[in-house]
Amino acid sequence: MSTSPIIRYTSFPTGTIAFSTTRHGGVSTGAYNSLNCTPYTGDNTGHVRLNQEILCNILPQRPKELVIPFQTHGTESVVIDDTYLQASKEERHARLQGIDALITREPDICLCISTADCIPILLYDKQHRIAAAIHAGWRGTVNRIVLRTLKRMHTLYGTEGKEVAAVIGPGISLPAFEVGEEVYEAFHQQGFPMEHISKWNAETHKHHIDLLGANRLQLLDFGLFSTQVETAGICTFTQHEDFFSARRLGIHSGRILSGIMLTSIIHN
Repeated sequence: MSTSPIIRYTSFPTGTIAFSTTRHGGVSTGAYNSLNCTPYTGDNTGHVRLNQEILCNILPQRPKELVIPFQTHGTESVVIDDTYLQASKEERHARLQGIDALITREPDICLCISTADCIPILLYDKQHRIAAAIHAGWRGTVNRIVLRTLKRMHTLYGTEGKEVAAVIGPGISLPAFEVGEEVYEAFHQQGFPMEHISKWNAETHKHHIDLLGANRLQLLDFGLFSTQVETAGICTFTQHEDFFSARRLGIHSGRILSGIMLTSIIHN
């Protein structure tokens, strides 16, 4: 693995910038070492601001704003529009509480999702030029946050599956995601095809869940083809030296920031 501060996704067309941060190139220390850009983790505030500045300077175009919600493993989404952008700092902060998905058609605004084993999903509707960023932990996944967000995009803008490009960023893999019986049953009761998204470990007598696969199914259910979905192929648990993993480092640790931005200037 390189020590680059970000990985960039190439499946989105020109006019978009999409990325996930690594642990490298920042100033934070300890379990936040080093490029933690998320302010809700207990990290030193000054370090977080410096890390955000480092990130903004790395991107091909500097965002006007990094929109980073306070996530609660729910399914609520918010549209970042003129009303949000014209609101006061306090009002914007309040609107981002309890939000796990962001949607926008505004250029130069970077939608950001924080994860450390959960699954980040970035979406781009090429026809209507709409971007979305989604945080999918197991609770959001079992409640189909990806499908809910896409349906909201359809209601608001007419988004269709054939028009959407998707990226599934770094997250915990099936072999590493051991769960209790209650989590397995939650997916089973919600109608997920357990034969495709779970595996029983006969040695530990524990279930394992494929979070990436469960979210990929939601994309396909909305009408995307497999060729429209780019997968980072990175397990945060096994690659915790390069990407933050809460299961490895504890909850008081850094977060990967995955973002998507519509640009007003075309970049290669």
